[in-house]
Parts: sequence; C-alpha cells; structure tokens
Amino acid sequence: MPVVVFHLVEQRHPDAAVGVLLERACALFAEVLETPVARVRAFAQTYPAHRVAVGGSLVSDGATEAPFFQFALLAGRPEEQRRRLLAGFTDLIVEILGADRSLVRGGIWTVAPEDWTIGGATAADLRADEIRARVEGAAG
Repeated sequence: MPVVVFHLVEQRHPDAAVGVLLERACALFAEVLETPVARVRAFAQTYPAHRVAVGGSLVSDGATEAPFFQFALLAGRPEEQRRRLLAGFTDLIVEILGADRSLVRGGIWTVAPEDWTIGGATAADLRADEIRARVEGAAG
C-alpha cells in the first residue's frame, strides 16, 4: 500500500540521483512500516520550471526549487511511524538532491482501508484475510 510521490522541477537533478531517491524512499518505507519492500511504490513527478512557483515567483524566473512530497498511508498508523517518514523523506531530499531543508515540504494522505484497493480487493478485506490466515495457522 505505501506510495510516495516526489514533486520536482525537471532537469534540475541527474536521473541517477532521482533513482537513488526513489530506491532509498522505498527502503525507508519498508523499514519504518515493517512491510515487504515489494509492496512499496515511489514516483518522481517532474514539472517544467515555468510551471512551478515558489513564494509567488516562477522557478524559470529565478525562484529556488522547493521540493514537495506526499505519501499515502492506511489510516491508523502510529504517530511515531508518520513522524519518522516525514523526517526521513525530508532527509533524503536534502541529502540526495541537495535541497535547502527549509524549502522542503511534505504531507501524508491517509486512506481508510475500505477506500484503498490492491489488485481490485480492498485493503480492509485483504487485512482481514491475512489476520484470519494467521489465526488459522497458529491454531493448526
């Protein structure tokens, strides 16, 4: 379920650096949420500099890029995990892309398990199936 999207100005960062950002973001998600990395998705959405404004000025006119990220989590995740992800994604942007920490913004999009689908089944149903399988496995 974990999904993160980084919003960046195009042609400001080498593809290799953006790739490292995506790979490390997946690893961070997997570690913090204690979930298999195969479940994690990370995307870099880029925009032309003339389509991004920071502080009321276009980046194409000299405004400094201010990366933004957003990530989806199923509702009910502990605050400690949410805080670690907010700080961790910020740290990755600063470390890998060289962004000014004070300009990085990000947020969480929480989704009710019954409103998220994985392969066409709701996360609520899949979670119930996993719990039922664990209980049956422990009893057997």
